[in-house]
Amino acid sequence: MTRGRTRGRAALLAVLPWLLSTGCLPAVEGEPSPAPSGADLPASPEELEELVVTDVPSGLPRLPDDQLDPPAGAKRMADIAHYADDPAREMDVLEEFGYRYGWERFWGSGSGPLTGVFVDQFESRAGAGAYAEDLARNDAEHYDADLQEDPLHLPGGCRMLTVTEADAGPGTQLAGPAAFVWCGHGVFSVAVTAVAESMDAAEDEVRAVLGEQLDRLPPG
Repeated sequence: MTRGRTRGRAALLAVLPWLLSTGCLPAVEGEPSPAPSGADLPASPEELEELVVTDVPSGLPRLPDDQLDPPAGAKRMADIAHYADDPAREMDVLEEFGYRYGWERFWGSGSGPLTGVFVDQFESRAGAGAYAEDLARNDAEHYDADLQEDPLHLPGGCRMLTVTEADAGPGTQLAGPAAFVWCGHGVFSVAVTAVAESMDAAEDEVRAVLGEQLDRLPPG
């Protein structure tokens, strides 16, 4: 996988490296409504970290943030822009989305199953939703796979992609079947990825991890 808007892909390919692509972007539509009044939103990446899931149902061990390349953990706008082919243009795009900061976390061992969680905070719901949609459509294009809009057993507005190892295409070295899910949740964009021994296992992992992660965030 990559990172940024190519970000879901560089992260699976850094451990398998998650992606930021610089293709056409959806406009950030609608009123840029802030979080509900009184919401206790994180004021820094470090505060956001406290809301990120700490373990996964598959029981995979946590991968130390600083042992990945690029490192996981805290993400600021410059970090995300650096994943793109044109960082300066990416900075402009992230500013349009209203990107504030994010946090990445991974679980896995060796070259086998891997789970990743990406939580990013924005200035508005519109920006968070547009960013999640952009990530999903870029990965769907990369893998030449059909994107599932509002899949069963996931909250409304989520998108899901499934990719078999054989479908991954040249230069994308997945260790097994993979499932990806992206959701907007209030001012947060949440993405979960899983590479597992079977597609059922990958889908079960992303659904369970997503549910726990959304429960840990302030109400949308």
